[in-house]
Amino acid sequence: MALIEPKVKNAFVFVDGQNLYRAAKDAFGYNYPNYDIKLLSKWVCSSRDWNLSNIYFYTGVPDPQDDVFWHNFWSKKLSYMGRSGIKLFSRSLRYHNKDFKCPSCNKVYTSLVGHEKGVDVRLALDVIRFAHEKLYDVAIIFSQDQDLKEVAEELVKISKEQNRWIKIASAFPASPTYKRRGIDKTEWIKIDKKTYDACIDLNDYRSKEK
Repeated sequence: MALIEPKVKNAFVFVDGQNLYRAAKDAFGYNYPNYDIKLLSKWVCSSRDWNLSNIYFYTGVPDPQDDVFWHNFWSKKLSYMGRSGIKLFSRSLRYHNKDFKCPSCNKVYTSLVGHEKGVDVRLALDVIRFAHEKLYDVAIIFSQDQDLKEVAEELVKISKEQNRWIKIASAFPASPTYKRRGIDKTEWIKIDKKTYDACIDLNDYRSKEK
């Protein structure tokens, strides 16, 4: 028996801030997180006739002693987003050494790389928890992390258990030169450059000195 699709579909947005930044960088060439996630979320929902109910934003933030420039940038941006009603989850980045091989010179270089410990787990737990609590009909995830495919599979089970229509979508920047997949087992919502540019944050949180 087919599940009844609700006429009014309440949507929750879940954003992996670093994943979205890297995708916009690869697709459009932007070198810092310049998106206005509220505008992007409104565009996605209006394009599908979904009712935007809540936005949850997740990111790692470097400690000031590790990278004062990006610490200050994210502190300002998150403060602005919080004042606009976005729910925030941030964790300190943890750093480790990673080796990179230079193809042209055949040498190996070591660089310090930041790692977001716990951010993706918290996002996944929130998506599942809010579905169990019947708080949304549509979960929109701004990410292309294939580990979240398991979340999509879990929502199918929850939908059957609750005998309730639930949809999960993956939203991400896309361009002719950037053709990465969305999260498997979700509806893919591709954001082109014209749309992304209409949703750029007009505030610039970068300090003059790094």
